[in-house]
Amino acid sequence: MRNDGRRELGRRGEDLAVSFLEGEGLEVLDRNWRDGPRGELDVVAHDRAQGTLVFVEVRTRRGALRGTALESVDARKVARLRKLVPAWLDAHDLHGKVRLDVVAVQVDPRGGTDQHIRWIRGIGS
Repeated sequence: MRNDGRRELGRRGEDLAVSFLEGEGLEVLDRNWRDGPRGELDVVAHDRAQGTLVFVEVRTRRGALRGTALESVDARKVARLRKLVPAWLDAHDLHGKVRLDVVAVQVDPRGGTDQHIRWIRGIGS
């Protein structure tokens, strides 16, 4: 089923992104947090070095035929994330400095192990 393939690709991308972020020193606090029909936050992390809560949109693509992973984060997606951030903060009774990031994961379209990860800090600022 195609949808299952997309879901599996998304999970693989998120796992790669989390490993990457942890390797960069971020502490992952939450994954796949949902606020009902308003949407989902892929990863919430704490950047201790910056004293910042980081809300990460993970986008994964096989190849670039339908655009790159980074290109898929448009203004509408950023606006939705901006609405979800205060909801997560309220639900966890946390406050402080926040940042929206994107981790774009490009995996081998032939199913191999090649991958490219690009981390963009501070989108939509």
